[in-house]
Amino acid sequence: MNDKAPAARPTIRDVARQAEVSIGTVSAVINNSGRPVAARTRERVLQAIAELGFEPNNAARSLKSQRISSIGLVAPDLGNAFFADIAEGIQLVLGQSDFLLVLCLTWSDTAREEYYAQVLRTQRLDGVIYLSGTGQPSPSLQALARRGAVVFVDECLPGIPAPFVSAQNRQGAAELARHVLACGHRRLLFISGPRGMWTSEERLSGYHDACRAQGLEPEKMPLLAGDYTEQSGMRLAARILAQPRAEWPTAILCANDLMAIGVIRHCQQQGVAVPGDLSVTGFDDIPAAALVSPPLTTVRQSGHQMGSAAAELLLHRLGCLPEPPAQTDFPATLKLRHSVGKI
Repeated sequence: MNDKAPAARPTIRDVARQAEVSIGTVSAVINNSGRPVAARTRERVLQAIAELGFEPNNAARSLKSQRISSIGLVAPDLGNAFFADIAEGIQLVLGQSDFLLVLCLTWSDTAREEYYAQVLRTQRLDGVIYLSGTGQPSPSLQALARRGAVVFVDECLPGIPAPFVSAQNRQGAAELARHVLACGHRRLLFISGPRGMWTSEERLSGYHDACRAQGLEPEKMPLLAGDYTEQSGMRLAARILAQPRAEWPTAILCANDLMAIGVIRHCQQQGVAVPGDLSVTGFDDIPAAALVSPPLTTVRQSGHQMGSAAAELLLHRLGCLPEPPAQTDFPATLKLRHSVGKI
């Protein structure tokens, strides 16, 4: 097995840098435009193209038509570090291919998602990477997907046939729940994400899989739905701690890190020890998960890799990359820290 990462695809900027000319000059040579280019300069550009193995792509052609190649990214927000990692991964790939990234934040609002899908459908964008915050398809998104230039990342939507880059959410959640059960916990409470969203349902299914394997009935365990924000974790923790202490769960399994951090912070405000009185888990392994006290036991998925793969997949579908990404379904791995105690 060859673990060596493939070399980055040379861009028109690389050619311009090596030939010591402007990008416009490289474009003029590639496209045989009417712009005059001195013979020695043309020779230098062609030599740089040969040495770098540069292949003109859609971005180079766009210079000829005086239109910047651009990709839209629809995302809920960048306050969630996992979403920010996805955006960084996308930008890394698009930057190497001379594409402009157009960012549209929806704040997980259905009307905003519909609005941006409608706007992007009418604009001259080359494609769209879609990270849904609601899990709800819209007529404009369906029309956008029919153009064949849409890739979903992290969330897929029912009824819309578009390629999808994801992590193994169900497997990761099951592994996490097995660890909690191995620590002796049987009174579990699940805090899911918004019901109906793919990630939320996959993680909940993973928790249930692990419980059933131990002969437990997860459907009878309490379930609360959050919205993937820290504030919802604090709000739901307040509801849990308002019950008589004898009715508390011994462990709360949260569908993402932000909600788990919210639970921990509310427990700290109420003098409830984590994990002494209550164990808590998350999902995503955002940077704050290792910094909260106690450090959070969670599941790691690489937003950066997922974003890069989504961008590569879209560029391949646009004919700008010769091969699709090697991987579009990424592992989710258990990160053991100190927020889960043994019974």
